[in-house]
Amino acid sequence: MAFSVNTNAGAMAALQSLNSTNRSMETTQSRITTGLNVASTKDDSAKYTVAQTLRGDLGKLNAVTSSLNNAKSVTDVAVAGAEQISDLLNQMKSKTLEASDAGLDVESRTAISKDLASLKKQISTVIDGSDFNGVNLLKGAGAADTTAGKVTALQSIATDETTGKAPVLEINNQGFSTMLETLPTDDFASLAGTDSVVAAGAADALTVVLDKFFNDVKGSLSVLGAGSRQIEGQLAFNSNLTDVVTSGIGNLVDADLAKESASLQALQVQQQLGVQALSIANQAPQTLLSLFQ
Repeated sequence: MAFSVNTNAGAMAALQSLNSTNRSMETTQSRITTGLNVASTKDDSAKYTVAQTLRGDLGKLNAVTSSLNNAKSVTDVAVAGAEQISDLLNQMKSKTLEASDAGLDVESRTAISKDLASLKKQISTVIDGSDFNGVNLLKGAGAADTTAGKVTALQSIATDETTGKAPVLEINNQGFSTMLETLPTDDFASLAGTDSVVAAGAADALTVVLDKFFNDVKGSLSVLGAGSRQIEGQLAFNSNLTDVVTSGIGNLVDADLAKESASLQALQVQQQLGVQALSIANQAPQTLLSLFQ
């Protein structure tokens, strides 16, 4: 190799090697700082675009989960209300059976009628209070009335091939307000009359109404319970799916920090050696001065 003070090939080679090491160090430090092996489309376009698509799916899953949680809260409130009403109806049925005894005196029948009126008011209060976020599945005309309050929720991020929309879970209003209207409006005064035979007949008629009301409530409890279980099942599936998608994104773009740490150590040594090699190469032209001494 010719000796020249104009061109220092050794220094240029050492500089190129040092620059390459520095670029590798920047990449490794970025991976360690962000925890990502693919932080930008510049790192790996294919993996980055797939990861971005999966991140979009995660956002949709979060929206679906939020919708299901709201529906679950509405349904759980309705279930609690319906169960309480079922208990109150059982009490009313017991009181009515007691009132059907023709041997009761007027005072006893009057006390029973007052108890029944109080229980009816409690049912009305429970219906009105079974509200969550402005939605009440008990207060309304029932499923036949399309204007009645009902709860709907997104089920998944998939779209129906026919409608092109995401599938929706729906639980209709149970119409307890209409059921309550079937009970006497006279505060059960007919049970407190002086004629024990008439009062007993009124009690028997009331028993039929209460049995119908109770059976309707049982049907509503089945509907609400099934809806609640469906929501919980969908929430569990969405939670598992979210975990799987999150893991999938991690497999695509997350950095192996143990590997990057080891790489950083090696690059630091290479950088130090590169600096020394460049220093030695820069000193080479000075050896030419000895030829002229």
